[in-house]
Amino acid sequence: MGIILIIFLLGGNFVSAQKDTDWLSLSFDYLKQNQLDSAEIALKTFMKKEPDNPINPFLLNNLGTIQRRLGKPDQALVSYTAALGEFPKQPVFLEARASLFAEMGQARNAILDYSTLLEVTPRDEEAMYQRGLLYLQIKNTDLAEADFKKILEINPNSSYARRGMASLAKFRGDYENSEKIYNYLLDKEPKDFNLYAGRAELYLLMNRPGRALSDIEQAFHFAGDNSQNPYLYIIRYRTNMMLHEKESALKDLKKAISLGYKDDETTTQ
Repeated sequence: MGIILIIFLLGGNFVSAQKDTDWLSLSFDYLKQNQLDSAEIALKTFMKKEPDNPINPFLLNNLGTIQRRLGKPDQALVSYTAALGEFPKQPVFLEARASLFAEMGQARNAILDYSTLLEVTPRDEEAMYQRGLLYLQIKNTDLAEADFKKILEINPNSSYARRGMASLAKFRGDYENSEKIYNYLLDKEPKDFNLYAGRAELYLLMNRPGRALSDIEQAFHFAGDNSQNPYLYIIRYRTNMMLHEKESALKDLKKAISLGYKDDETTTQ
């Protein structure tokens, strides 16, 4: 979930603020120093003083990403939606809001955004993979499988296709095959937090909470900025519940809810 620093090129000339440029440059300085609260304030101040600046939709998208990292999903959703109000087919904006909807457990809204994104970029493997996962969340295995197979048609060597098939096998109860695929992928990508989270969920389904705990801790270790994804806390919550660590479990559940998790559907990776 990276911050996108935009220098917007329009008509061959760089668009810059005519006044109060210090607020914009300050926001970038704060980002470099990881002072997210200050970066948020600086961006808001700049846009308030320059409401008609052409770069504002891109800054709104940046603002949304900052707010996500600050654990403010509802505010991030407002910022992303405002950006899309100006450019409803902008791929970067669509991906940002779709992934936020997914994190918040709003699968159907996320599917709508990914579907719009795929109309614009029909060969986007990651968007197709994410939509496939969301179809699994709403228990539509046929559409999920169609997305994963489409990725294979586009790229027979795609990691996304294998990830999708691991999730599909997990959902269908073919745990042995799912584990084999996760083990293969983690051998190739040993620092991928999503793979550890996905295999942790698999181990929960296999009634192996000890292994699940090991994997979800690895997921947190490698997540970086993505550690604010409520999905990780939900998996650890379920793991600790199985281990009868109720105090730790409830703490994770509260954290997930504070990060915008509003649905009890199983998330799958």
